Amino acid sequence: MATISTLRPNVTRAEALEEFHRGLSGFLRRARWGVLRSIAEAYVPFRLYRVEIVSGAVPQVSWFALDAVSGSLDLYQFDHRPEETELVRVETRNRPSSTLDDALAVRLLEDKIQRLIFQTGFFRVRHLQIRAELIPLDLHVPYWIGFYGRDETPRLHVMDAVRRRCEGAKARAFFERWLAG
Repeated sequence: MATISTLRPNVTRAEALEEFHRGLSGFLRRARWGVLRSIAEAYVPFRLYRVEIVSGAVPQVSWFALDAVSGSLDLYQFDHRPEETELVRVETRNRPSSTLDDALAVRLLEDKIQRLIFQTGFFRVRHLQIRAELIPLDLHVPYWIGFYGRDETPRLHVMDAVRRRCEGAKARAFFERWLAG
């Protein structure tokens, strides 16, 4: 079993169980997919980047993390480099391997940041430049996965254990690919 560094989770196992059962959405999931069979914690590797964004005359420095498996999950943005006090060490086998090519990772990161910037106002962007520098840091993000089903084919429901929010189809497909592989 490997020991990894992960962002401190904000959701316990009991809170995740409650979220998977709670409310109308929990009722609809059970009606559509069957009962909640089990839950598991999974840790996705992320790469941390120091990003300088220049639009006009004022450069801005931000810290972004991109998943190191496929680059398909939502970015994490930080005000500063995560410090050791913000990370916890975990011993686990529940983690996919980092397989994303470095050059492709930077392109995906720049595209996602560009989309974020354009969402704030396309006409305010002037001569946009994005420079990303990879920061060596063992960084993982914890997720809770709920396994639902009536038969042998499970359905997944995914919760980001840091942001305390349930994820959509993109994250569900990410974990289904990993578990099937």
